[in-house]
Amino acid sequence: MSEKKEPGVWDGFKAFLMRGNVVDLAVAVVIGAAFTNIVNAVVKGIINPLVGAIGTKNLDHYSSCLSAECPGDQGIRILWGSVLGAALSFVITAAVVYFLMVLPMAKYLARVEARRKAKEGTQEVIEVTELEVLKEIRDALVAQRGSGHNQQ
Repeated sequence: MSEKKEPGVWDGFKAFLMRGNVVDLAVAVVIGAAFTNIVNAVVKGIINPLVGAIGTKNLDHYSSCLSAECPGDQGIRILWGSVLGAALSFVITAAVVYFLMVLPMAKYLARVEARRKAKEGTQEVIEVTELEVLKEIRDALVAQRGSGHNQQ
C-alpha cells in the first residue's frame, strides 16, 4: 500500500499564488496606489485652494483647553482642529473619488449593459420571427400535403 504524500510548503505556496483572487488583489493594490496619487493631486491642487479661499487651509492650530489656562505646553488640550481637518480631508477625497471616478464609471457600465440588453432583445426578436416563419412554412406544408391527399 502506497502512502499518500502530503503537499509540501512550496506546493501550497505555489497553489496560493496561482489562485486568481491573489493576482486580482495585487493588481488592485498597485492600481489603488497609482490612483491615490491622482486623487491627492486633485485634492491638493484644486479642492484645497478653493476651500482655503473660503476659510483657512490648516485647522491644526485650533484647540480647546480643558483646564482653566493652557500656557505653553501645560494643561490638557483638545486638538479638535486636527480632527476636523482630517474629517474634511476624508469627505473631500471621497467626493473627488465619487464624482470623478465612481459616477462616470457607473454611467459607462450602465450604457454598456443597456447596449448588451438591447442587442439580446434584438436577437430574441429575430429568433421569434424565425420561429414564426418556420411555423408558417410547416402549416403551409401540412395544408399542401392535406390538399394533395384529397386530390388523389
